[in-house]
Amino acid sequence: MSTPNNNPKGIVLILLGMAFFSIQDSLIKFINEDTSLYEIYFGRTLIAFILLLIYLKVSSQKLTLKTHYPLLTITRVICFFFGFSFFYISLTFMTLAMANALFFSSPFFVSILAVIFLKEKVGIRRWLGIAVGFLGVYIVLDPNFEDFNYMKLAPVACSLCYAVSMTITKYTSSKDNVYTQMTHLYIGALIISTLFFIFAGKGQFNTFSDPTYQFIFREWFSNPSYAWPFIIGMGFIGAISFYCVFSAYSVASPSVVSLFEYSLIIWAIIIGYLLFDNIPSPRTFIGVALIIGAGIYIYIREKVRDQMIVTDTPNR
Repeated sequence: MSTPNNNPKGIVLILLGMAFFSIQDSLIKFINEDTSLYEIYFGRTLIAFILLLIYLKVSSQKLTLKTHYPLLTITRVICFFFGFSFFYISLTFMTLAMANALFFSSPFFVSILAVIFLKEKVGIRRWLGIAVGFLGVYIVLDPNFEDFNYMKLAPVACSLCYAVSMTITKYTSSKDNVYTQMTHLYIGALIISTLFFIFAGKGQFNTFSDPTYQFIFREWFSNPSYAWPFIIGMGFIGAISFYCVFSAYSVASPSVVSLFEYSLIIWAIIIGYLLFDNIPSPRTFIGVALIIGAGIYIYIREKVRDQMIVTDTPNR
């Protein structure tokens, strides 16, 4: 007998999960001038991985590292790692609201990639939804082609890499379970971050005046007493976020819970205002509305056709 859905509890949990994700993102803004991108990535991942192993031990979950899709797993790990590298980079010069709004273009990329690689069928209505979503992305970016800062595309690059990663996840999930796939992401991130430390951890390539590039190539452990409490906090907050998200999907209907993932953008606006006094422009609000509306519409159309292409849960 199946457990009845507790949708109110699921909604509260997903709202909390999205709030914690937004708080985690905001911490990067406090430390990006005092630490290195991949130092943050390494520390945050290490904490999250330790907490995952503790959870698996306590819950007596069996962990298998073997994958049935080695090449696809490597591709997924690389796309995920560098995708969120782009996202963290964007937070050095972009508001939380704008970065997260652009990140939510990922369902549009997922739908396109599913047509190409998974041979899914997408009807004209969903293509129109995708077009409206990308119009929202264009409005949020507000590009001036004569003097456009292409670094503003970093969250869009993140969403594309994330879409590739999630498309692969959809294909491999039939044989590799969620804990195996999460472990691959964590181990891969630790390995790649360590390689960055070995080859660039002393700041030998940090010859830039631009703060964004300094963030990428800055020497590791340049201010650990200030940065590492934030990094450790990011690891714990990320773990709480995952717990809330997966609990929400376990107690409530996914078709209800997934719609509230877009609350991440609302939380980003609220936290951005409270912590950094950021107020999105009317143009940004219009773009955000189009992105959210298009994403929800695409989800509804998939639900109608019983063809879930867009991944239900964010994996950050």
